[in-house]
Amino acid sequence: MGWLEVGIAAACLAALVLLGAGGWYGQRLARWRREAEVERLHDRIWRLSESEERYRNLVEAQIALIVQRDAEDRITFVNEGFARLLGGAPASLVGTTATAAVVGAGEMRRRPDGAGLIDLAIAPAGGGPPRWFAFVETAVVGRDGRAEVLRAGRDITERVEAARSLDEARGRAEAASVAKSRFLATVSHEFRTPLNGILGMAGLLLETPLSLEQQTYVGAVKTSGEALLSLIDGILDFSKIEAGRLDLAAEPFDPAVLVESVVELLAPRAQDKGLEIAADIADAVPAAVIGDCDRVRQILLNLAGNAVKFTEAGGVGVTLAWGPEGLELAVHDTGPGIPEERLPVLFEEFEQGDGSASRRHEGTGLGLAISRRLVGRMGGHIGASSRVGEGSCFAVVLPLRPAPGRDRPAAPSLAGRRVLVVAAATFEGPYIARRLARAGAVTVSAETEAAALSHLAAGAPPDTVIADRALGDEAVRRIAGAARRAGAGRTIVLLSPFDRRDFGSPAAAGFDRYLIKPVRTRSLLARVSEPAAAPPAQAPRPAPAPPRHPARPPAGGPRVLLAEDNPINALLARKALERLGASVTWAKDGSAALALMQEAALGTAPPFDLALLDIRMPALDGLGAARRLRAFEADGRLPPLRLVALTANAQAEDEAAARAAGFDAFLSKPLDLAALPPLLAGRAAAA
Repeated sequence: MGWLEVGIAAACLAALVLLGAGGWYGQRLARWRREAEVERLHDRIWRLSESEERYRNLVEAQIALIVQRDAEDRITFVNEGFARLLGGAPASLVGTTATAAVVGAGEMRRRPDGAGLIDLAIAPAGGGPPRWFAFVETAVVGRDGRAEVLRAGRDITERVEAARSLDEARGRAEAASVAKSRFLATVSHEFRTPLNGILGMAGLLLETPLSLEQQTYVGAVKTSGEALLSLIDGILDFSKIEAGRLDLAAEPFDPAVLVESVVELLAPRAQDKGLEIAADIADAVPAAVIGDCDRVRQILLNLAGNAVKFTEAGGVGVTLAWGPEGLELAVHDTGPGIPEERLPVLFEEFEQGDGSASRRHEGTGLGLAISRRLVGRMGGHIGASSRVGEGSCFAVVLPLRPAPGRDRPAAPSLAGRRVLVVAAATFEGPYIARRLARAGAVTVSAETEAAALSHLAAGAPPDTVIADRALGDEAVRRIAGAARRAGAGRTIVLLSPFDRRDFGSPAAAGFDRYLIKPVRTRSLLARVSEPAAAPPAQAPRPAPAPPRHPARPPAGGPRVLLAEDNPINALLARKALERLGASVTWAKDGSAALALMQEAALGTAPPFDLALLDIRMPALDGLGAARRLRAFEADGRLPPLRLVALTANAQAEDEAAARAAGFDAFLSKPLDLAALPPLLAGRAAAA
């Protein structure tokens, strides 16, 4: 064989070798690739398993119970939590219809997506207290493609128990509030009943002939009883606020009328101490606002009453304005002032401006605390400012809205009028000058006789001169004479109710008119705006002394039924009514009173003109007697008897209950004897 053939053979042999090796390597490469794919698949499965475990742990942490059932109620899946609750293992429960022991259930609710929501109390199979779970129930597709129900629940036992504890606490609080209200009503009745006897008998005793010494002693008893009554009212008011039983009315009232009436009410007390008290009402104050008139009056009485109580010289001024936040009330005084360190605690319970044991004034310190609570209930705020030795100021802002459709009548214009106001008072004189200036008058103030005489002699005479009698009788007479000589068109003297008896005729003293302090704005403007040519007013006669006995009705007075179980109160009311000329029949309880009223209505006994029924009586209370009488009158078409309720529970709801029962009028105890004559007179007029 030649070299050519040998080379060709070798090449062919090498090619065959290479072809065999390539096949082996290809197979080997394919196997490597398959092994790598399997390894990646195992890694993916491991990661999926890890993710599923993580998801399961997360679900288990959020959802305590999971159970899935098919259409035959067989378990197709259950988690460890549900299995433990049933006392088994998940694998042993699959395929069974085992259910949990439900001992309580809430109402099934439906979400917009159709899922059901229900709360269940489940008793564990191994014993122990039931646990509450909030379940979500949804429809899912099972492995065989059929519909199944998946129910997952969270443990809400702590939340349910907390809610139950809160409900129980709320129930206890409500029961305590009701008990407190009953206690307040009982305390009010039990306190006021003996006080009614004390004050009433003291009043009757003062109507009898007594020596001056005896009158002093009885007057002290009456004054002490009234102080005790005021103290009881304060404590009961505070307790009612604390119990959350205070409801505020929302009715229209005139704030200007309220302020002037409170100032007039306190005027005798202030004037007895030689103090001035006056009010100044801004023109911008609405004619009516919406709120609780009685509670606003209580706030103002507390503040102004304290000012009168603690002020020994000077006076008290009350201002009313309208600001961005609503009504602005302020009470100023010239009292001793309050130390700065006492101001922060002034509105706390049982605190006073003087907290020392040597304080001069008595009281519980509840008035300001009650006022703060009332102001807070109205959404307002209250504060105080003071300087020792210079007086104090208590300011209140109440966000009350104006009542629609209420306009204040236009005040007369005093444009161009010149008025000289002569008064040394801290508040009355400046307030009068301020009111006249707002009406358009040009005002000049003088605090002494010398200043007034100097002004009258200096230039053009004023149109009106107003002089305060507090300057002294001779001083005001000289001022009036100088005013007439200077050509003043009108002279007015300011008098207190006591001054009217002592001063004599204003005309004899050289005055055309008089005004009673505290001066109302309407009266002031009316007097100053009168034409100068008007004839002089007839001199006021000295006010007659009050009669020792109230005026009696005509002979043959009314027949009155008195139903009162307390003998002392019955004696008091009977004597007071008999002094007014009434013939009184006494019933000791409600049943006896009802029988007497029914007999009188049927004509088998003389008719009654009036019946006074105590609300609290044995056998049958006053409300029950009134209801039965009204039903009896309606059934027999009989004329209704005028009924008046007597009660020591002087709360608004008590009066409302009496009105609802059929009473025509309401009197609180202690019985105000001055309220009896109008009742009898009203009955006589109705007859």
